[in-house]
Amino acid sequence: MYELIQAAEHTYYIDCPAKMGLWVDGSDAYLIDAGGDKDAGKKALKIITAQGWTLQGVINTHSHADHIGGNQQLQKATGCRVYTGGMEADFTRHPLLEPSLLYGGCPHRELHHKFLMAQPSDVTPLDAPSFPAALEIIPLPGHSPDMIGIRTPDNVVFLGDCVSSAATLEKYGVSYLFNVSDFLATLDRVEAMQAALFIPAHAEASADIAPLVRLNRQKVLEIADALPELLAEPLCFDALLQAVFRHFGLSMTVQQHALIGSTIRSYLSYLKDAGRVQLRIEDNLLLWERAV
Repeated sequence: MYELIQAAEHTYYIDCPAKMGLWVDGSDAYLIDAGGDKDAGKKALKIITAQGWTLQGVINTHSHADHIGGNQQLQKATGCRVYTGGMEADFTRHPLLEPSLLYGGCPHRELHHKFLMAQPSDVTPLDAPSFPAALEIIPLPGHSPDMIGIRTPDNVVFLGDCVSSAATLEKYGVSYLFNVSDFLATLDRVEAMQAALFIPAHAEASADIAPLVRLNRQKVLEIADALPELLAEPLCFDALLQAVFRHFGLSMTVQQHALIGSTIRSYLSYLKDAGRVQLRIEDNLLLWERAV
């Protein structure tokens, strides 16, 4: 774990729970994502300095805690910039927004932990003059509102969380999504891409990403098809969420309630906009049901 792997002449990645990319220009190093906590940041910096490189910046693909958790430590240790954009920049500056989004209000203390809420870090916009011009920014929204990927000059593409491994899809049943429609469009885009190597954060690096993209799409469509079936009778949201957990063989925890609950709300928005489910209010309860 935390092994430096060379992917191409100037492109590397650190193999860890949420892979960190590295692009090296001379002795200047740019880290793509920063791991889940300050220890991850320390381990990454140790690897970088052992190679004689100087960390100039961190580029966050998105603002989830397992990708930005090392930001603050790295900034304190090196003064490096952290580059991110869109809504991801706001969440990186103000990490309380992440559990607030998942919970739908001010999050209780059980959601104030490093898996859902990183430490804040200062942010430099992606369009800042200091951003390395040799790196291509690829919009990949869906899993997170404004997630990006990065293509290095070696034609290596870091994909963030836009695909999960087969093992992850099997284990967790329902993977977190913010916008289902955007996510499906991102999968279409990634499937059509060409690169020497693709490096997802939570799957093995591969020169052919298309089979994994198709597996991820199949899982999303499976969930989207399951929900109207579970709504043969009108259900309030918590009753539907219980049915989802039972259908996919999941075990409820406070964290899973927030993560999967938020995801199922996103699926319901997708399905409602497509005319496949509808809602109504009865006896002061908001009920979801299959569209007629």
